[in-house]
Amino acid sequence: MSSILTNTAALAALSTLRSIDTNLENTQNNISSGERVGQASDNAAYWSIATTMKSDSHALSTVTDALGLGAAKVDAAYAGLDQAKTLLDQIKSKLLASMQPGVDKAKVNKEIAELKNQLLTTAQSSSFSTENWLYNGTTGAMGSRNMVGGFTRNTNNTISVQTITFDAATSVLLDKGDAGRGILTKGTGVNTAAGTSTTFFLMNISSSTAAAAGTEIILYATTTNDNITGMQSAVDAMLQTVIDVAGTLGAVKARVDTQNQFVKDLIQTIDKGIGRLVDADMNEESTRLKALQTQQQLGIQSLSIANNNSQMIMQLFRQ
Repeated sequence: MSSILTNTAALAALSTLRSIDTNLENTQNNISSGERVGQASDNAAYWSIATTMKSDSHALSTVTDALGLGAAKVDAAYAGLDQAKTLLDQIKSKLLASMQPGVDKAKVNKEIAELKNQLLTTAQSSSFSTENWLYNGTTGAMGSRNMVGGFTRNTNNTISVQTITFDAATSVLLDKGDAGRGILTKGTGVNTAAGTSTTFFLMNISSSTAAAAGTEIILYATTTNDNITGMQSAVDAMLQTVIDVAGTLGAVKARVDTQNQFVKDLIQTIDKGIGRLVDADMNEESTRLKALQTQQQLGIQSLSIANNNSQMIMQLFRQ
């Protein structure tokens, strides 16, 4: 039945064209944004998961920055300990040289004094971002240092932050507050060659609350070889302590580097997972775009034909 009031064919063609236009608009949005799920209305479940994982990915990016900062602090402390190890080894050699007959002990002591000054400079300079783990210029103890090491989301959807801890009290070379807390300022008990028990410390930096215990390692013209042997033993004990702490710092540094690489790999994995959920397949979208553009042209043609039906009715009345 043909009607001049209701053009059923035109209405059907128009409905089809609207559907095609909607699909075409969605496809064009997917192509321009690169996402097939760009908002919650596209797919609420995928959008929710992807949004949460994007937030976690951003948090992990911050963790990598924190790990980088932590690694820099560890590197600064390790570099200082490595230099201190070299200087202590030189002091031990100077003490050994002073035991030779005819050696001017006062001149050797001047060399040792300069090595001590370099140890002070090294300890004070081994800082990063205002943190120094080798020199304590305050009255309080150094304490542990925490570095952000990870970020996780648990099965109950709660988040937690993991830390990497290093006891910086063990790495203090010089302590301005309490000499007994510094590797080089505290007294080290040893036995001399004659079997006498005595205590030596390497440096006196005038600690405010507790002075150094024992005798400072200083050479005089009258210093006996027996005492020098005890000084050597004390310096060697300090050297071994520095080596142990440097080894611990090296292990911490290795863990920080490993964790940093893991976090970077984890971020890439999360980003890939997000992409699988929300990213548009550009090959598929481009094929769909061309198909919809063809359908749109056909829909317009169909609507035009349907609209011409009323003109055909008018021709009948003219006859």
